[in-house]
Amino acid sequence: MNAGARLATAAALGALAVHIAPVATARGPLRRLSPRFAGQGRSGGIALTFDDGPDPSGTPAVLAELARLGWTATFFLLGSQVRAFPETARSVVAAGHEVAVHGDEHRNHLLRTPGDARRDIAAALADIRRVTGAQPRWYRAPYGAFSAGTLWAASSLGLEPVLWTAWGCDWRGGPAEQVLRHVVRGLGDGGTVLLHDSDCTSAPGSWRTTVAALPLLAAEFSRRGLAVRPLRDHLPAARV
Repeated sequence: MNAGARLATAAALGALAVHIAPVATARGPLRRLSPRFAGQGRSGGIALTFDDGPDPSGTPAVLAELARLGWTATFFLLGSQVRAFPETARSVVAAGHEVAVHGDEHRNHLLRTPGDARRDIAAALADIRRVTGAQPRWYRAPYGAFSAGTLWAASSLGLEPVLWTAWGCDWRGGPAEQVLRHVVRGLGDGGTVLLHDSDCTSAPGSWRTTVAALPLLAAEFSRRGLAVRPLRDHLPAARV
């Protein structure tokens, strides 16, 4: 390989490293360097979040259980799902919950260019605003796979990226007790919990596992003295 080819290869690898660098923060030990990005907020409680909705079966069932428990949560909506089920999307806001952006299509952003990522996020943001009348503040990439381009795209649209500190792996379905065990592994004061109210990218009917797990989580949160809140009440306003 001649010098020119080596330089071109090095440049390409460098660009790739910049593109995927945020994943190290999202999934690895560097996550601790960005607690706000990970969803670490005010002490005394946790933020409860749901991805992949709205869903005509899963979302109403989750909303009913949240109402029974007296909880308010944040729902990260997919634009494609909002267009398919607009009434369900509106029901989330009508019930007093916060809505946020999960993108238009549930595709890994490590495989998308910055421009493509921005078009995807912008389309979802526009439809969520149009259908629900809400003004989303947060963005979470599908699979939590933020690239440098994704972070730029979200920021350019006025959205703040946020992940989670504990997840239930509820997309797999199965016993609700497994969801509890997964959440407990990462559960801490001031953290953010990720669940799903839709099975559009998950095991069919997995939202039933989520609904069944909510009372179990309620008992655990109560035992630890943790209040449940949406992200808008969990993370203080970012400094300008």
